[in-house]
Amino acid sequence: MTQEDIQPGYYTDISNERYHRSAAISKSQLDLLHKSPALLQWSRNAPEDPEKKTALNIGDACHAILLEPWRFDEEYAIGPDALKNTKAGKDKWAEFEAGLEGRTALTHAEGQKVKLIRESVMAHPLARQIMEAQGDAEASIYWRDTMTGEMCRCRPDKTLSQYGWIVDLKTTADINKFAKSVYEFRYHVQDAFYSDGYAEHFGMRPNGFLFLAFSTSIECGRYPVRIFQLDTDAVAAGRAEYQDDMAQYAECKASGNWQGIESLSLPWWATKGERA
Repeated sequence: MTQEDIQPGYYTDISNERYHRSAAISKSQLDLLHKSPALLQWSRNAPEDPEKKTALNIGDACHAILLEPWRFDEEYAIGPDALKNTKAGKDKWAEFEAGLEGRTALTHAEGQKVKLIRESVMAHPLARQIMEAQGDAEASIYWRDTMTGEMCRCRPDKTLSQYGWIVDLKTTADINKFAKSVYEFRYHVQDAFYSDGYAEHFGMRPNGFLFLAFSTSIECGRYPVRIFQLDTDAVAAGRAEYQDDMAQYAECKASGNWQGIESLSLPWWATKGERA
């Protein structure tokens, strides 16, 4: 895939496809490099399975219906409330599938779930304020890292300049374990990386980086919604991590050596009996 150089700036008109084609480093790419530098090169060159790429992703469907309803209508279609094991149902589904025109099909139940999650988000007072407030959804920020000189990019789910907020929507299977997800998926790194990019463009740090989390699992008959903000220690740890990653990225680019061997130890429980 040919990579495109995009100059530093704040863009509201860059498509998702063009954003992912650009040469600047992103947080998700730093996540790969953090595991092994070779994985970053692999991700840029490995072929994609087109069928798996267009497979249903509930998280993306929820993002679309909340942030870009027009995209939800363009990319998703909700199937009929009909059983496929009856003749009438088969006929309805055949007609539905014939009219998909490249859209991702949601079953009726999946479509209802996505709509219920949207209504759950809108029932939360601050979440509703965020969703209804004037702001930019899926804007792109490009900046040059001050330590390495490398180009960076990020694409906040929603930027609310009047509040100085960056908002990122997160799906989770268990909202009560979101702190674990923060560590596992390096959301603290995302906070610091995005906030520093915002500061490079706007000349000031955002007043808040908010994680609007919603569960894809039912709890007491509802899909829970909560809004989190990381403390300063978590953000500082994330900044230290991404700066280390950026230094390694610059070193790999300069040397052309993208190390691919990962050190692996036995899990603690595998040797517990031997130490007893």
